[in-house]
Amino acid sequence: MILVDDAGGAYARIDHSPWNGCTLADFVMPFFLFIVGVAIALALKKVPKINGAVKKIIFRTLKLLFWGIILQGGYSHAPDALSYGVDMKHIRWCGILQRIALVYVVVALIETLTTKRRPNVLEPRHLSIFTAYQWQWIGGFIAFVIYIITTYSLYVPNWSFSEHSDHGVKKYIVKCGMRGHLGPACNAVGYVDRELWGINHLYSDPVWSRLEACTLSSPNSGPLREDAPSWCRAPFEPEGLLSTISAILSGTIGIHYGHVLIHFKGHSARLKHWVSMGFGLLIIATILHFTNAIPINKQLYSFSYVCFTAGAAGIVFSALYVLMDVWELRTPFLFLKWIGMNAMLVFVLGAQGILAGFVNGWYYKNPDNTLVNWIQNHLFIHVWNSERLGTLLYVIFAEITFWGVVAGILHRLGIYWKL
Repeated sequence: MILVDDAGGAYARIDHSPWNGCTLADFVMPFFLFIVGVAIALALKKVPKINGAVKKIIFRTLKLLFWGIILQGGYSHAPDALSYGVDMKHIRWCGILQRIALVYVVVALIETLTTKRRPNVLEPRHLSIFTAYQWQWIGGFIAFVIYIITTYSLYVPNWSFSEHSDHGVKKYIVKCGMRGHLGPACNAVGYVDRELWGINHLYSDPVWSRLEACTLSSPNSGPLREDAPSWCRAPFEPEGLLSTISAILSGTIGIHYGHVLIHFKGHSARLKHWVSMGFGLLIIATILHFTNAIPINKQLYSFSYVCFTAGAAGIVFSALYVLMDVWELRTPFLFLKWIGMNAMLVFVLGAQGILAGFVNGWYYKNPDNTLVNWIQNHLFIHVWNSERLGTLLYVIFAEITFWGVVAGILHRLGIYWKL
């Protein structure tokens, strides 16, 4: 996430896809949800007291929602702006941690409340792992049905928004009046969020502004075209309610991989199931996308996007399992382990730029002359005589490597920040 957030501006190809398609950045959210599902299966392998487990799940969900609103609601302006605070008329209610919280609470509650129905030993059938946890799959299927029916049947009327500038307020109208549209302007995902949260509480800088219809700089960011459609200026929530309902499937598939890890004892049996399912999901997604039945789209969290990213997560998970658990090549990946053990701390202080914002609070003569900017410009960009390459190297060595070392030191000291 640090890589795509901080280097995506220099390399548009690793930044989020402006609409249909899948780039490196588009794998981050579903990989989060996939591993959350795996972790839920392991953490709730044994539930001695259901009521206690439910209370912990609810409390953890509330903490995730709280931190999500603080970090991405607009209150924090780190790392660049040395200010804080948000107008409650424009606070953003949705975000990364909020989506993780909602997927977590649904998947974890189903896992907890069905604990008495779990088998201790699976029957020797090919589909026994699915039937043994049928309630988890039923929950995922219900989420899928809600998403598909709403996406294709909900009527999206014309809508409007206002843009504030130094010259005053200008009102724009987006003409829709249709159902089942999967383009930027008139999809049901955006309509649900506009009606539920209000247009002022949505993300104000959506990636669709990098589409060719909006800017001649596409796929990079740039000034809007004079003939750009009105919706190019409109807000859109990439972590909204309807797309989060679809995201429950990512957590469902992740928890299935965790169940396989628990019940299948041999490396070969686990890998056969994981890899075959991963490639199966990739094939389904590819067919849906290239037949244009359901395009891969992160902003809508389409079903093909769920399959494609979950399949990729399953393959990557299997590859790391082979490297670290089968071949026992763990030393080269220690930094991943350290970061994973303090993921919340790295997310808040690193990915959300809180530490960088704190360091930037001490500057020399003007707010742009900060230590962070000096390191980026003098030790990376000027040395390589390239803003793009210098930015990429800065992110890899001054940010990701830095947090790997910090997480390793904290691990040695036994210090962890967990929710």
